[in-house]
Order: sequence, then C-alpha cells, then structure tokens
Amino acid sequence: MCGRFQIENNKKSKKLLNKLDVDGANILFSPDKSPGSKISIIHRKKASNLVTTATWWLLIDPATGKPNYKYASFNSRSDKLDAPRSIAYQPFRESRCIIPATAFLEGKGDKKTHHKIELEDEAIAFGGLHRETLHKETGEVIHSASIITLPPLEEWAQIHPKSMPLMLPMDNEALVNQWLAPSFTHVEKFADLLKPAIRTTQILTPIEKPSRWYENGKPFKIAAH
Repeated sequence: MCGRFQIENNKKSKKLLNKLDVDGANILFSPDKSPGSKISIIHRKKASNLVTTATWWLLIDPATGKPNYKYASFNSRSDKLDAPRSIAYQPFRESRCIIPATAFLEGKGDKKTHHKIELEDEAIAFGGLHRETLHKETGEVIHSASIITLPPLEEWAQIHPKSMPLMLPMDNEALVNQWLAPSFTHVEKFADLLKPAIRTTQILTPIEKPSRWYENGKPFKIAAH
C-alpha cells in the first residue's frame, strides 16, 4: 500500500514528463505527499495529455468537497477493479490516469521497518484512477485519484508483504497510450500489467520515520526480471 510519495523537479521527472508530452510547470512538486493532499495527475482529454490537480483520495463527499474518510480510497486494490459495486469499477474502464513520482515509502507493518523506493534511472509512473465529483453547494468539479495496488511479491516480503503499487512500464509506449485513452475499454488487456513484478530495477533505502524521510541505512537494489 503506497501511503507517501515524493515528486521532485529533477532529471528523472523531466524525462517522464517529456515522454508524456506534458508541461512540468503545472506539476505540484513536493518532497512529501500523503493521502488526502493535493497531487498532480496526468490524464487524457480530446487526444491530449493534461496535468490536473486532484485530491489523493478517490471517494469525495459531494456535500463537503472533502475526502470521505469512512473509506480508505487513496489506493484501489487490483482485485476490486472488476467488481461492479466497487468505486474503482467505472474509473478503471473510463478514467485511468498516471500519477508521477520520484520515490515512495513502504512499511513492513511492524511500525519500525520502512523503506524509500526509487527506480533506477527513471521516475515512477503510478497507474492510477481518476474521478470527478460535483460539489453540491458550490458546483465546483473536484478531481480525485487513487493508486492501484497489486498482490504481494516475494521479493518484497521484508518491504511490504501485503501489496505493491502498480508502476507502468514507460518503455511500452503502446500500453501507456492504451492506459491513458478513455476510449480504450478492453481492460482485459491489462491482465498481465496487474500481476506483481519488478519491471525496472528498484533502489531501496531504509528510512527512520515515514513522515520525515530520514535515511538510516545503506541503499540496496532489487533487479528487474
């Protein structure tokens, strides 16, 4: 479960944004993003990729315009994407997005083991879902988003044994285009993508506290395979 991430203005993020053909000037760069905060998402409208500010919490209360904290919807589990009653069902078919990041945090669940995860030589393109909610009082359209999480991976047993976030393989241009295209409804084509895997070599660094990002150990790698 991805609960914090960074999006820094550096060579990695610039490379990612160039691939997606979007303007970095519209990105909300930050050393720490947590659930419920404002983040930048990339989605497609009228054949163009757009950067939009969204709340990192998929389910928004239309009465208040704020996250509905009754349900933890900052992540969307991949096993719920095909459940018709799931909040993720329609967005998975109609409004997929990319959430750019340069690093994210994961905890083992023992309240003391945390790691910062980066990709070697590139930024992270989280596979996300996007919704629009109309505020009942103001009429404002509120954009919200979640990060899709996948089943656990053996290599992550000591990192986060319950799940891992979906990271899109940016070297597969056709797949990325399908992901962003609202008109692409053959979601069964994403079946392999939703299987947990290390597609790009990861650099992991032990972290003292999630909210502070203080490194307290030597980085190590998990190679792509």
